Amino acid sequence: MSKTIHAPLRREELEGLRAGDSVLLSGVIYTGRDAAHKRLCALINEGKELPFDLRNQAIYYAGPCPAKPGDPIGSCGPTTSYRMDAYAPTLCNLGLIGMIGKGQRSEAVVEAIRRNGGVYFAATGGAGALIATSVKSAEVIAFEDLGTEAIRRLEVENLPLIVAIDAHGGNLYEEGPARYRR
Repeated sequence: MSKTIHAPLRREELEGLRAGDSVLLSGVIYTGRDAAHKRLCALINEGKELPFDLRNQAIYYAGPCPAKPGDPIGSCGPTTSYRMDAYAPTLCNLGLIGMIGKGQRSEAVVEAIRRNGGVYFAATGGAGALIATSVKSAEVIAFEDLGTEAIRRLEVENLPLIVAIDAHGGNLYEEGPARYRR
């Protein structure tokens, strides 16, 4: 059974999630990959304003394909998350509490998630066309010159996710395999 949550996220809601839980996420999230993350951190280092308020937000590590006529977005599967690991702790410390991608995270990111009461959600790799059906609208809000890697504001409905790392440090990438070791 899936738990339904809404974005912007609430820490109280995230505290009840555990690694391995299935989630349906609805609301507003943002896309961003490594080039966008690098620019966000450069803005932070320069003391400049960010293109959106990070507090209680979720960033989906995706670079969506162009939309077909009449569709809000093209295929938008998750990208490998470790490429954002150099930037994620900085963003978490400024209020980002949700990250969506695929693959394991560094110890520094796991600690930043736990310390800030956030969650890392895994989206199913190879299912970008299916994931796109959860996107109801998409709008580029920053770094348009990055093309597919620009930051987009997405409105999603029932985006299927798995809690990979929970707010307590539970880590599906460690706990899952451990259950099957002899």
